[in-house]
Amino acid sequence: MRALLTALCLIAAPLTGGAALAQDALDTGLVNADPATVETDNVKATLAADSIVVSPGQTFYIALHQDIREGWHTYWRNPGDSGEPTQIDLTLPDGWEAGEIVWPAPEPLPVGPLTNYGFSNEVLLPIPVTVPEDFDGAAAAIKADAYWLVCEEICIPESGKLELSLRVSEGEPRVHPRWGDRIADALAAMPQPALFDSTIALDGETAQLSLQDAGLSDALGAGDLRDFYFFPYEPGMVEAAADQTPHAMDDALILALTPGYELEDGAAPVAGVLTYEMRGAEGWAGRAVEISAEPGEAADLSLAAAPARGGDGAGGGGQALLLALIGAFVGGLILNLMPCVFPVLSLKALGFAQKAHEDPGTVRRHGLLFMGGVLVTFAALGLLLVALKAGGAAVGWGFQLQNPAVIMALALLFFLISMNLLGFFEIGGGLQNLGSGLVAGRSGGAAAFLTGVLAVIVATPCTAPFMAAALGYALSLPALGALAIFLALGLGLAAPFTLLAFFPALLRRLPRPGPWMDRFKQFMAFPMLAATVWLVWVLSIQAGPTGVAFALIGLLAAGFAIWAGRFSGWTGRAAALGAMIAALLTVPAAAQLSTGGASVAETSGAPGALSSEPWSRERVAQLQAEGRPIFVDFTAAWCITCQVNERTALKTSDVAAAFAQNDVAFLVADWTNKDAEIAAELERFGRAGVPLYLYYPPGGGAPEILPQILTERGILNTIRKGAAATS
Repeated sequence: MRALLTALCLIAAPLTGGAALAQDALDTGLVNADPATVETDNVKATLAADSIVVSPGQTFYIALHQDIREGWHTYWRNPGDSGEPTQIDLTLPDGWEAGEIVWPAPEPLPVGPLTNYGFSNEVLLPIPVTVPEDFDGAAAAIKADAYWLVCEEICIPESGKLELSLRVSEGEPRVHPRWGDRIADALAAMPQPALFDSTIALDGETAQLSLQDAGLSDALGAGDLRDFYFFPYEPGMVEAAADQTPHAMDDALILALTPGYELEDGAAPVAGVLTYEMRGAEGWAGRAVEISAEPGEAADLSLAAAPARGGDGAGGGGQALLLALIGAFVGGLILNLMPCVFPVLSLKALGFAQKAHEDPGTVRRHGLLFMGGVLVTFAALGLLLVALKAGGAAVGWGFQLQNPAVIMALALLFFLISMNLLGFFEIGGGLQNLGSGLVAGRSGGAAAFLTGVLAVIVATPCTAPFMAAALGYALSLPALGALAIFLALGLGLAAPFTLLAFFPALLRRLPRPGPWMDRFKQFMAFPMLAATVWLVWVLSIQAGPTGVAFALIGLLAAGFAIWAGRFSGWTGRAAALGAMIAALLTVPAAAQLSTGGASVAETSGAPGALSSEPWSRERVAQLQAEGRPIFVDFTAAWCITCQVNERTALKTSDVAAAFAQNDVAFLVADWTNKDAEIAAELERFGRAGVPLYLYYPPGGGAPEILPQILTERGILNTIRKGAAATS
């Protein structure tokens, strides 16, 4: 009807005043400025303009809007590993000129082993159009032949012919009421030229895209940047499906890429779009900048600070969090099998044995209380760790064990529990309550809860498989995300005993309480005594002989308190109380001891079997420049996993022979005491604690991260593989 009225007005114009009537028709909006739409099976394509009235000499924008079927996608100007970009061929009035498509930043689209660059859900593709100064028409028609490839698991080529008309007037341009703002917003969100210089350099099998901006580097190191991804304008510059890892240097942020076939013979200028997210007052916000990198010099990435955290380079934050939660839960399950947790879990086993034939409801309640103690302690420990990290402290998993006072307190606690299990003191009034509430089954629900608390405290010396990466990721997240990962770890640790409490049929298979229970209870004291011995050894490394003297004095005073408490009367009670106060005073006294005892390398392993030297970034760089292979052991005296690995796999005669034969430099990063440089290096590799094992191959190159649970065969195979690669 609108087209018919327009035609009638134009036909009647010569009869009624001609141009004036035509102008009136245009003023009433009868020229078709509405967008044109074509709808296919997978895409609804609309051609729209940001104005309904344009003027001679004006540059305005038309845009192709694609509303894409869920699960399908179209392609960017460089489609990545496969695909084809959307094409728009315009037919314009004589003298009108159109520019190129203004491409928004794409997203990576993994498809099997490939990664494409494109758009899902919807995309707006603006094109600038310029009206000539001498255009004297009253209206103009714009036609577009659009072609696009839309893909899911299959790809379908689609196309559409679209047309719209605009009024041309010498007056003020009129913005389209619907599409004007949408196109303006799209243009405002387009990648803007970067305000920093950039270079590209080849370093072996890595292409280093260096962004010369100290501010970016500082923000990366502080954890305020994440999800970096570089999209080159030209195909073949980088491998689209390869990882892209950011590194913070002193004055630059370097994105480590895998070069494509266009860069294999040497660095060439590379242009494209860099996307990332930046954390601000209102949370994470996306950024996109255009960069043009000229060939430059490669940097030594072994000296880089921590990589960006809180994302996985391709915007897979949700998937990464899910994997971290699963890893934390599985790591918590495995933690039950680690030697550091055994002494405390043996108490829980004793409690279940005592209550196996009691009311099932009581057993279930104790199982839930044990889980509650585990979860509450993990939550508190996790939030404290995140808060300390946010305050700039160089801390990680097991950080509290770097404090001699904590080691002293745990040694006293384990000693008291072992004395209770051996029957030297029983539950009663006054002093005898000290420590007894932690013996499973003897103080009701409180004992179950406190056993869960103690299980978490003593679990920190161990790092189970799957757990390290999850904890490293947790420390890069906001408090809520970190809390979720720590709770998942706690659920894994508590799950076996809690589930056992809900299956009384399994518990009833245990023999009924009898004399065997007392023998079992006394036997359980020896794992506690073994843990006490181990803690005193850790104190010897942290604080030297003075630390051992404090520990022995504290244990002696605690033993005297137990003996004196067996006598009735005020004299015995006073002596016991005084001795226990003396024992407890060794805890704050230990906090004042200066650290710097013998290193782990000097106190563990077979003397002389495997010579080592202290780790430092500078020493790694020096050895790499010499072309030597390097094995780095990030360890701590309080890390039981580390000690077991060293004695069963790392410090064996065969490994020592392989190190000597292949000239492998063995560096030890001892984290028994606080060390900010070691903490930063652990964070750089996505770890929140020890152990961490790195093998740098001969001739330089990125290090290989070995499993947390070492085997002698695995170490030997790694060394042989590195030697074979350079032979």
